[in-house]
Amino acid sequence: MAEFIEPVEHLADMFRRLEGVGKKSALRMAFSVLDLSEESAKEFSDAILDVKTKVRLCSCCQNITVDELCPVCSSPKRDRSQICVVEDPRALAAIERAGVFQGLYHVLHGEISPMHGVGPDKLKIKELLERLKDGEVAEVIVATNPTVEGEATAMYISKLITPLGVKVTRIANGVPVGGDLEYADEVTLRRAIEGRRNI
Repeated sequence: MAEFIEPVEHLADMFRRLEGVGKKSALRMAFSVLDLSEESAKEFSDAILDVKTKVRLCSCCQNITVDELCPVCSSPKRDRSQICVVEDPRALAAIERAGVFQGLYHVLHGEISPMHGVGPDKLKIKELLERLKDGEVAEVIVATNPTVEGEATAMYISKLITPLGVKVTRIANGVPVGGDLEYADEVTLRRAIEGRRNI
């Protein structure tokens, strides 16, 4: 027997399909929708449909966009000699918020993970290699996550690009600002030591 009436249960089930949403959060969201005015609920549903019908992949970097090219690729101010490779649009947005990179990006839409059935052919690696053919790119910065899968993806990309004569670098990883060395794991500490710089 359902805990709540069917429409509320159904909506909560829909919310649970979203990544990172558990049963309690899904129910809380369903009840929040129940509290919305009919007009607000329609705006909410229209926003979901807009995301599905208007958002597409940039024809150049594979980032999400509503136009043929995303705002980064269409900007004449970006350094076209550097491409930063990221796993997903959220990572791209995080780097953009930091304001430390002025080059272009390439979004892979995942990482190599044989355990989850994701091989290199399921990522946007072929599109990345295509972008390197004109010789304009001097450096590819691999900014995949510091996980086993992220490292495997970085190594795979490096092995494909290095023979093309393009410099391949990896973002540094280490102890976060405000972090306590006592609680850092061995891999993080090793990377922090290896990625050290002059002060």
